[in-house]
Amino acid sequence: MIKFFILFLVIQGVLFGAELTEPAQQYFVVPWTNFLATLSAGLVKWFDPNVLVTGKILQSTTNGFAVSIEAGCNGVEATIVLVAAMLAFPAPWKNKIIGLIAGIIAVQGLNIVRIISLFYLGQWNYDVFEWAHLYVWQALIMLDVLIVWLLWVRTLPKIERGGGGGPPAAPAPAAA
Repeated sequence: MIKFFILFLVIQGVLFGAELTEPAQQYFVVPWTNFLATLSAGLVKWFDPNVLVTGKILQSTTNGFAVSIEAGCNGVEATIVLVAAMLAFPAPWKNKIIGLIAGIIAVQGLNIVRIISLFYLGQWNYDVFEWAHLYVWQALIMLDVLIVWLLWVRTLPKIERGGGGGPPAAPAPAAA
């Protein structure tokens, strides 16, 4: 367990450090954030055509309210925590890859729900928007990461652990 925890912290450190570099920001983080805004606006337009997207900003053309998807709100950091946990955990690579794909979709899917809900909460009541943005959604996104990871761990094949460290015992002869 200590090996997992140390590896988890190291991977997080490397990924968070890489995320802060100019190439990662320019070629991944900013385009991803803009994509989230575009995708969120596209979903909102199914029900409300009065939304405009400019880069990372969703704006209501009805009342002018806008949300800007900033660092920490684009789901990248939560995804890094999930990726680090899955990579650090002792599991077959096939399971890690499947878990990473499903987990990233789950975290980013909930983040899109978060963005859209905040877009509407802000138009309804700014105090509620602030409270939901700073407290409710922060906790829910990290809880999502934890639940996704725990569900993934439950799907992993069971590892047989020998008690004495020697070779496994021979099977009992079958009755005739």
